[in-house]
Amino acid sequence: MRIVSLIASATEIVAALGKAKDLVGISHECDYPPEAVKGRAILTSPKMDVKKSSADIHKDVQKIVSLGLSVYNIDVAKLKEARPDVIITQDQCDVCAVTYDDVVKAVETCLDTSARIVSLHPDSLDDIFKDILKVGEALKAEDKAAKLVQDIRQKMRAVGDVPPSRGTSPKPRVICLEWTNPFMAAGNWIPEMVEMAGGINGITKKGDHTKIISMEEIEAFDPDIIVVMPCGYTIAQTLENRKDLAGLPGKIHIVDGNTYMNRPGPRILESLYILAGLFHPDLFGDTIPHDSLISF
Repeated sequence: MRIVSLIASATEIVAALGKAKDLVGISHECDYPPEAVKGRAILTSPKMDVKKSSADIHKDVQKIVSLGLSVYNIDVAKLKEARPDVIITQDQCDVCAVTYDDVVKAVETCLDTSARIVSLHPDSLDDIFKDILKVGEALKAEDKAAKLVQDIRQKMRAVGDVPPSRGTSPKPRVICLEWTNPFMAAGNWIPEMVEMAGGINGITKKGDHTKIISMEEIEAFDPDIIVVMPCGYTIAQTLENRKDLAGLPGKIHIVDGNTYMNRPGPRILESLYILAGLFHPDLFGDTIPHDSLISF
């Protein structure tokens, strides 16, 4: 089976199901695991300069979307050359990755219609698990997918089942920022993960989409902790935009949002460990992956 993955999270799912060797094409954002992405054809590219400031990237994205255009390109020639049997994409966010409609048009342009398009739509933790099972079904790896979901759920449940009263710190009030200029409060699966990790989530709730918020809203919630996790940004990129964080209340933690938090795949478990370690270091401090965050 020849597989194309056009989302970083899907590439990680494919690898976790033991199918990395069958990948014949990936997106420009697919970077893990190394053995799954090395030497693979890169089939997408952004239409804006992703090295710009957070404010300028937001403006560029809004301009592209306002014109009814896609934020990313698909290399139709390379897609044709890849000859995939299965293409994994998403229809959850128009600005996070190539869209389902983009993929359909590309397939109609260059491929036999027998190529199967699998579209993921993760709005919540349950949706992430459903998407893993969906990929497993498409790749004829149903048993491995079911086992993977069972293992992740079990380990997450073990975190959520620990009463914060067993630790020395009370539940912190938390805001997670998925973008810094403008401020965007993280939605989707993040609010329920904050609660599972022993925090009190602010502004958004389970299933909400990410929303633009003001400094006044942040101050009104009076957070103890702000987790800064810009979508697609490494820690270094977030630090380049550190001026956006001036004046924010509470303890600030910058997380590698490109690797964790915003990537709805197997490493969502590590994302929960990060949050639990930040909120209750006496209970979970040793679960935080190395180099996953900095604090100030």
